[in-house]
Amino acid sequence: MNIMRYLISLSILVLASLTFTSCNDDFLTRPPLDEMSDETYWTSEENVQTFAWDFYPAYFNAYGSGFTWGRYFAGETLNDDFAPSEPTDFVENVPTSGGGWTFAWVRKANLMIDRVEGMDMGEGAINHWVGIGRFFRALEYNDLAKRFGGVPWYDEVLEEDEDDRLYKERDDITTVVDNMLADFDFAAENVRIEDGTPGLTVNRDVVLAFMSRVFLYHGTYFKYHDIDQERAETYLQASRDAANELIESGRYSLGDDYRSLFNSMDLSGNPEMILYRKYEEGTLMHSLNTYSNQEAQSGGSKSAIDSYLMDNGLPIRQNGSGYQGDEGIDNVMADRDPRITETFVQELRINGEVSNYSTSGYSQHKFLNEDIADQNIGVSNQNPTDGPVIRYGEVLVNYAEASYEMNDQISQADLDKSINVLRSRNGVDMPDLIVGGQIDDPERDSDVAPLLWEIRRERRVELMMEGFRLDDLKRWEKLEKTDTEDNDDINLGAWIDLSEHPEANVDIEGGGNEGFILPAAEAASQRRFNDDRVYLYPLPLDQIQLYEDNGVNLQQNPGW
Repeated sequence: MNIMRYLISLSILVLASLTFTSCNDDFLTRPPLDEMSDETYWTSEENVQTFAWDFYPAYFNAYGSGFTWGRYFAGETLNDDFAPSEPTDFVENVPTSGGGWTFAWVRKANLMIDRVEGMDMGEGAINHWVGIGRFFRALEYNDLAKRFGGVPWYDEVLEEDEDDRLYKERDDITTVVDNMLADFDFAAENVRIEDGTPGLTVNRDVVLAFMSRVFLYHGTYFKYHDIDQERAETYLQASRDAANELIESGRYSLGDDYRSLFNSMDLSGNPEMILYRKYEEGTLMHSLNTYSNQEAQSGGSKSAIDSYLMDNGLPIRQNGSGYQGDEGIDNVMADRDPRITETFVQELRINGEVSNYSTSGYSQHKFLNEDIADQNIGVSNQNPTDGPVIRYGEVLVNYAEASYEMNDQISQADLDKSINVLRSRNGVDMPDLIVGGQIDDPERDSDVAPLLWEIRRERRVELMMEGFRLDDLKRWEKLEKTDTEDNDDINLGAWIDLSEHPEANVDIEGGGNEGFILPAAEAASQRRFNDDRVYLYPLPLDQIQLYEDNGVNLQQNPGW
């Protein structure tokens, strides 16, 4: 079985499922290929694996494909890391249809689980593939729960005419996440440690890594939204335990070069990759390399740039930091956490001066492979650089945050096996984070303890522009940080003197000739956060009506 099959396209996956046969079958006794059925398909592990490939592009899309974005960089700009000229806004209206309310992937996972349970193969193989099915079911319910809160939980295959079972009221969010945890627990216990190509196939380590991500989200969401404190601790414990199992396994370590995690032509063998997506020239490609070099960018916000520590471990606004000031890119970048220059270009790219400008002046090159930038594969949607899906660096920050959030404190030993490992990465070499240290950022939110603030900072910096920030702000109940009027630094960019940039086509804060670039200058383009209802999405109107037609009251989310 070729591992690249899942990466090429859904059509090839379908073709593979219809044409795959065992090399040991007798040709004359094979059933006709145009009569594929449950009886003929669910007969081997290879066929089950082929069925499972279909889930991969849905949940492991990395850099996306063609001109369709994945979760990285431009895939998510509604947060405080970006300073676009027209900020992405929250959903404002209840959709008539669509809106993400679908259970197609749940049904597909349930079908896989049901069919595998009836197959004639060993218990270990059955449990492995049931575990894979339950893993994907939990991932889909994770997306649904994050989007809508409570949703109907389905754990069996239903047919179209079973209206009395298809249409039911929403299960409580606690029921949904409890069931997700049961699915993850089963998968973590039964999915094989080794199965298929390392880094490209779901195995137990992939399950554990996602478990650390998923239950950190729900644990902190339940905690800060005051849904259920006991369950919050249970979910945080699950996140911490999963991360710890990976840490203690010794099977992963950090890559030697931070930036090479994101711009590599080949991530195979990289010790940090728990799962990645393999791209291939002429077969499966993306456009992130192009956007990182040749196109105008939504630039990094002043808030994002300010979040990087000085290389002595102090926040830039804390006394004694040695920060050289905001005036000039050289001053901004001098003596900072090296991840700032691994993420952002060390020159300003100003609208009016260059075509590949940034809205803020700060351009990222985290995802740029310079070696191919001028080649055919470096332009348009022809980029074949590999894309991380989940990596060990994230597991370490998940462990640190879950450890702290469980008891509102963390031990030095836990910091040393997580945050301080990240800081000791080759080329980063930042001072250790110390329990009881003297770091206290003057910019810190007053309701966040100094040490937790630094753990959150480490997460923001380590995972900058990797698609986590909006989820993080949601689960911490901090969406007010996305408001561009109330938070000046997320609608500001680099400081410039227009007399030194006569061709610049930018607005300056306050309207003077020098100051910070103001990416979204028009009042009408500001993004406001003034309603907690946006922590959850609205249910589409057609589904509410459809359920009502079938005798079920599908309640809308609060405020919509």
